[in-house]
Amino acid sequence: MHTNIETVTIKRLKPEDVDGVIQIEQLCYGDHHWSKESFLNELRNDLAYYYSLYTEEGELAGYAGCWHILEEAHITTIAVAPNFRRKHFAQALLKQIIDDCYSAKIKYITLEVRVSNTPAINLYTKYGFSSFGTRKKYYQDNNEDALIMWTKNIFFEEFKQQYEKITKDLEGKILIK
Repeated sequence: MHTNIETVTIKRLKPEDVDGVIQIEQLCYGDHHWSKESFLNELRNDLAYYYSLYTEEGELAGYAGCWHILEEAHITTIAVAPNFRRKHFAQALLKQIIDDCYSAKIKYITLEVRVSNTPAINLYTKYGFSSFGTRKKYYQDNNEDALIMWTKNIFFEEFKQQYEKITKDLEGKILIK
C-alpha cells in the first residue's frame, strides 16, 4: 500500500461531534456560520443525513449534510477544515452523499454554492453537477449570489459511468473505512 494514501472514517454525525463541527464552521465561515443548535436540530430532522469525516489519527477533519426529499437530495453543507484541504476529503464526503442517494433511490441532487467558491464549483462540476441559474443575494453576510447546481438523473448511464470513473480514481488517493 502506498504511504501517501490517506485513510479516513466517514460515519453518521452524532451530537457529540457537533462541537468539533462548530470549530470547523468558524474556521471556514467566520462569524457567519451555523449555530450549534442548528446542527442539533438537523440531527433530529428525519429528512437530514449528516456525516463526519475523521482522519486515521481520530481528528475531525470535515463534515457534510443533505436532506432526502422524495426523489431529490439537497446538499446543505460540505466543509473541510483548512489544514485538511487538498487531501480529497470533500470528494470522499460527496461520494458518501451520492452513494446514499443510490441506496435511497434518489434520482437528483441539488445544492447552492457561492459564485466565488471556485474550488467547490469545480468539485461539483467534476461530479456531474451543472449550473441552472443563480439565487441573487443568497448569502446574508455579503449578499453574494449563489449558483444553483443539479445533477442529471444519477441512474442514467451517462452519470453512472462518469461517477464510477471518478470514484475509481479517488480509491487510488484515499481509503474510506
